[in-house]
Amino acid sequence: MIYIGTDIVEISRIDQVIAEKGDRFLSYVFTQTEQSICNSKVLPNMHYGGKFAAKEAVKKALLSSNVKKNIPLNSIEIQNKTDGAPMVILLDEIDCLANLQVSISHTEEYATATAILEIQ
Repeated sequence: MIYIGTDIVEISRIDQVIAEKGDRFLSYVFTQTEQSICNSKVLPNMHYGGKFAAKEAVKKALLSSNVKKNIPLNSIEIQNKTDGAPMVILLDEIDCLANLQVSISHTEEYATATAILEIQ
C-alpha cells in the first residue's frame, strides 16, 4: 500500500514563530541535529521551513496509514545524505517496516515537501 503526505509552508511564518518563540519552538519541533544543519546555512529559516514542511508531509503519510495515532514532529528527523538529498529518520518507536521517502523544495518565500510511504 502507498500513502502520500504533502505540505507547504510560508517561510515568513517560520521567521515569525522563531522570532516570537525562539529556542522553545525550535526545540519543540526540531532535533539538535536539524538545528545544526539549518543554522549552518546562509538562510537558516528557509531550511527550517523545508524541514518543517517535510516533517508535516511525513506525519500526514504516516497518519493516513494508521501506523500510529500521535506523532510528535520532533520524533521525525530530516537529515541530509552526502549528496544533499533529504533523508527521514524516525526517532519514535514507530513500528513501520516500510519504505519512506521525502522530497523538499523551497524558495525564499515558500517551502514544500512530499512524502511517500510504501508498506509491503
